[in-house]
Amino acid sequence: MNRKGAIIAGLLTLALAATGCGSSNSTSPGTSSGPLKLAFVQGVIGDAFYVTMQCGIQEEAAKVGATVSTNGPQKFDPALQTPVLQSVIASQPNAILIAPTDVSAMQQPVQQAVQQNIKVVLVDTTLKDPSIAASAIASDNLGGGKAAFDAIHQLAPNGGKVLVVSVQPGISTTDDRAKGFQDAVKANPSYQDLGVQYSNNDPQKAAQIVSAALQANPDIVGIFATNLFSAEGSATGIRQAGKQGAVKVVGFDAGPDQVKALQDGTVQALVAQQPALIGRDGVTQAVAALKGQPVTKSIGTGFTVLTQANLNSPEGQAAVYKTAC
Repeated sequence: MNRKGAIIAGLLTLALAATGCGSSNSTSPGTSSGPLKLAFVQGVIGDAFYVTMQCGIQEEAAKVGATVSTNGPQKFDPALQTPVLQSVIASQPNAILIAPTDVSAMQQPVQQAVQQNIKVVLVDTTLKDPSIAASAIASDNLGGGKAAFDAIHQLAPNGGKVLVVSVQPGISTTDDRAKGFQDAVKANPSYQDLGVQYSNNDPQKAAQIVSAALQANPDIVGIFATNLFSAEGSATGIRQAGKQGAVKVVGFDAGPDQVKALQDGTVQALVAQQPALIGRDGVTQAVAALKGQPVTKSIGTGFTVLTQANLNSPEGQAAVYKTAC
């Protein structure tokens, strides 16, 4: 009987051990023990906007004891961002904060993360169907576009031709900025909208676009550049055409090159977002989702219009983007 009892006890022990291993393997990323693992997938590496957002993410993650890994494509391109995201998914973080590079093309890749029980928070850009994400945080881009037109209206009050230089169609943020600007132009008959041209996030191409536009329409009075690289290229194109001061430029974002252009007078105003705040809010919402706490499905953040007059103020300096954390 003792031998038989020992055999039975041994079998029970093996059964319990097997049950424990099975339970451990089925634990979802969002409920695993230890520090929370967060991953940030940027829209593009090297953009001061995303660097500043990364700083905000790291700052907030440190407060809650979470770890953060940051990855991103070399260009703002869904074909390049998709494999980056797939690699991040394979590392099984608890949550991913991502700036999708296209509203449609990134829908399925992000869905794959959700199917792996990874919480997703959209930061800056969004998807065609953002409901799959726990939360989405972005600037008021329509309002930012209108603010850009208001700035040009103040700089060139007599009206005239205006041009938008954007990135590429299908990016939610820049599409909204262009729309906000163009809607404001349409509401004012003193201005003529020359439409939107796309630089594919290439400053050199943006410079070429502006140079060609000024040759065809030397009476352009204002250009709205919807992101950092578009503004950088637009400033170069105007400088090459010798049109500094004659063509008023309002850029979106406040990276070092844009701030220098503002200081030099090539760009007359910048619409600065709050990327660090977007990052901090993203971490807050991701952690809440992981803990089963209430989340805010959509959060809008504001912006600061920078000019030479307010650039050196405390508010102005706080709005300038970082190049490193």
